[in-house]
Amino acid sequence: MAETAQSRSLEFLSDVSMRVTVEFGRSKTDVRELLKFAKGSVIELEKMSGEPLDVRLNGKLIARGEAVIVNDRFGVRVTEIVSPEDFANPLGGAEAKG
Repeated sequence: MAETAQSRSLEFLSDVSMRVTVEFGRSKTDVRELLKFAKGSVIELEKMSGEPLDVRLNGKLIARGEAVIVNDRFGVRVTEIVSPEDFANPLGGAEAKG
């Protein structure tokens, strides 16, 4: 019964648009190196090959997954959902792991 009441209470949010971002990795560079970038340059990322990709909702980590190809487009197969406690905790939890 509580789930039904909760889903009804959140129903008004169903049309709200939010930005979903999939992060392959990050890199830090200085301006000197940035100015050397050209077509064909490779940017090495901190994330290792095979590590899960981070799925973010409005910048907040909500899930992790693996890259897939769907009809000639990249997609993400979700393999892990961040717990609601970690999602709500701005100082730690899953956010601190990635």
